[in-house]
Amino acid sequence: MTDFSYHKEELVAGFRIYYNHTIYPELVRQEKKRKRLLRLFFFSSGVIILLFALALSFNIFAFTIFLTIPLGAYLAFLVFRFTEFRLSFKPHIVNLILDYLDDLPFIRELSFHVNDCIEKTKFLESGIFATDAPSYQGEDLITGQIRDLSFLFCELQVKEFSKVRSRLNDVFRGVFMMTKPREPINGSILILPRNLRQFLTATIKQANKSRMRELHKVHLPAFEESFMTYATADAPVKDLLSAEMQQNLLHFKQQRNKEIFLSLSRGTFYFALSEPDDLLEPALFSSNLRFDLIKGFFDDIFLLLDFIDDFDKHQ
Repeated sequence: MTDFSYHKEELVAGFRIYYNHTIYPELVRQEKKRKRLLRLFFFSSGVIILLFALALSFNIFAFTIFLTIPLGAYLAFLVFRFTEFRLSFKPHIVNLILDYLDDLPFIRELSFHVNDCIEKTKFLESGIFATDAPSYQGEDLITGQIRDLSFLFCELQVKEFSKVRSRLNDVFRGVFMMTKPREPINGSILILPRNLRQFLTATIKQANKSRMRELHKVHLPAFEESFMTYATADAPVKDLLSAEMQQNLLHFKQQRNKEIFLSLSRGTFYFALSEPDDLLEPALFSSNLRFDLIKGFFDDIFLLLDFIDDFDKHQ
C-alpha cells in the first residue's frame, strides 16, 4: 500500500522540483504586482505630501480642505488594490500546492474554499477547548479524500471573554481538522500539550466529567513527556495512536515549535495545530520569493494528511 511515511522523502524532494517549475513562476508574477503597487504607493504618497505642503505654505485653507476629498478617495483606491493583492495571493498558491498533492494516487478531490470554514458546532464537539467561543472566525477550508477517508481542515481564530478584564482572549488560533472513520469507534480520546496544562484546566475538568482519565505508560516515553492523554475505558488508544504517528508528531512539534491537540469525540477524529500567524499571508514591503514561506504551509498540510493516512492504516 502506498503511503506518506514510505514515500515522505521522495514527496518532499519532488515538491522542491515542483516549486521551482510551477510555484516559483507564479510567485514571480505576484512579485511584479507587489512592486507595481509599491511604486504606485510611494509615488502617490510623495505627490500627496507635496500638494499638502504647497497648500499649507501658501496658507490656502479652502484648497487644502478641497484636496482631502479626491485624495481620500484615491487613498481608498490604493487600500483596495493592496487588499485585492493580499486576498488573491493565497488562493493562487494554495491551489498550486493542492494540484501537486492531488496527483498522488491515494489522494483525490482536493478543493479550496477561501471564505468557508468548519462549523462552530463541530469545533465545540471536539472537546479540545472548553469554551462557548463567542468569537469564532474561520477561512480557507480545504476538503478532500485519502483513499476512503474524507476530511476537512481550515484556519480558525477562536476567542472568549476574559473573566477578569473586559476584553476577548485567544482560545485557539491555527489549523483545525476533522475526519470521520469508516467504521464506528467507541470511546473518547483527548491528547493535549503537557506544557499547556495550566491553561487547559477547564478542558481537563470537562474531560473528567465525561468519564475520561489520564493514561500513563501507554505511549513512547518521549511522547508522554510532551503530551497528556485522556481517554474513556473503552477507547482503543494503543491501536489508534501508533508509534510511528507519535514519532511524527514529536518531530513536527520539535522542528516547527507548534502546539498539537488531538481528540476522538462522537466517532469523529479532530486535530488542532496552533499557528500564531496567518498562513501564506503575503508581505507587502518585502519579497515573497521565499521557498520557506511556501514550504511551511506545505509542511502543515503534509502533517495533517500524514496523520489521516496513519489513522486510516490503524483503524
